[in-house]
Amino acid sequence: MANKRLGDIDVSQTVVFVCDIQERFRNAISFFPQIAEISNRLTEATRILDIPLVVTEQYPKGLGSTVPEVNISNAVGVYPKTKFSMVLPEVEEKMKTLCGGNVKHVILCGIETHVCIQQTVIDLLKRDIEVHVVADAVSSRAQTDRLFALERFRHMGATVTTSEAILLQLVGDKDHPKFKEVQGLIKASAPDTGLINKL
Repeated sequence: MANKRLGDIDVSQTVVFVCDIQERFRNAISFFPQIAEISNRLTEATRILDIPLVVTEQYPKGLGSTVPEVNISNAVGVYPKTKFSMVLPEVEEKMKTLCGGNVKHVILCGIETHVCIQQTVIDLLKRDIEVHVVADAVSSRAQTDRLFALERFRHMGATVTTSEAILLQLVGDKDHPKFKEVQGLIKASAPDTGLINKL
């Protein structure tokens, strides 16, 4: 990559993707409650900052809907899927109508890191959309899969960040009119998602 991506972000060209945080995964995914809590901080930020929110659900008929802990009531679309990637034809069509048809950044959270998140990262990067994977808002059943996926994302050119870092990056200045509201989301530190003791 000639120009190394710096992980900068333009709120007016940003969409948040929430991937498959569903009921049937609750007891299978490591740190599921924490991932749901942190993902909800991101969805609340979309409401505060007026950022489009796109949600997918993997085979919801069998795996259930997005868990109630993650408020997706302001989503521009909730898309059922069977393929792993969130980049469905319907999602691509919707993206043409968001951010004036000029989506440049996707903030990505959900599960599983090495499957649906990974396939989504690949498909977005192929479309020259910069991807910001929120490390403390993605997980897998096995932490080995999660950690190696995060490493792979960095090598692929995605930005691997944290929820607090990306939320503060979105406002960028304590004088931002919505700073206090966003600050309220991170007043309590994000819960431990098991990453630090694995590094």
